[in-house]
Amino acid sequence: MTEALEFARQLIARRSITPEDAGCLELVAARLAPLGFVCERMDSTGPTGLVRNLWARWGAAKPLIVFAGHTDVVPPGPVEKWTSDPFVPTERAGFLYGRGAADMKTSVAAAVVAVGRLLAGAPEINGSIGFLLTSDEEGDATDGTVKVVEALKARGEHLDGCIVGEPTSVDRQGDTLKNGRRG
Repeated sequence: MTEALEFARQLIARRSITPEDAGCLELVAARLAPLGFVCERMDSTGPTGLVRNLWARWGAAKPLIVFAGHTDVVPPGPVEKWTSDPFVPTERAGFLYGRGAADMKTSVAAAVVAVGRLLAGAPEINGSIGFLLTSDEEGDATDGTVKVVEALKARGEHLDGCIVGEPTSVDRQGDTLKNGRRG
């Protein structure tokens, strides 16, 4: 099993129904901190309760490229309608199933593992890398990314570019690459 797949399975196994995070951000921070990331919790309380947010940054140079995403999932609905428990990562016919497998715990896991490999292979990078993760994307989405970006802006941190690994498609998952995002 690959490192990214194993990490994705750990995230999927967490019952992080929006706005709950169920410890996903702690798992991410535990992987980023040993790489030299400064990890900062920027939690916020909104109409749906406590929203957990993580800002992690490696380096201080420009440009700052950020991987943005979320660890929350929509409610699974009636569990009896699932072929397997939605919070037990399950592989069938080469596909990974479970809540967050497509949107977007696998993307978070892949980005964290890829950045770890990048830093191991090229420790001198011209620029900085950030991770902005929230547990408030599937709900109101007012106390996650929005609050973190406002706080970063207030203290003069400028994001030069942002990569969102959110899946998108026209006919089948992954057939489209978009430049831009609402908001």
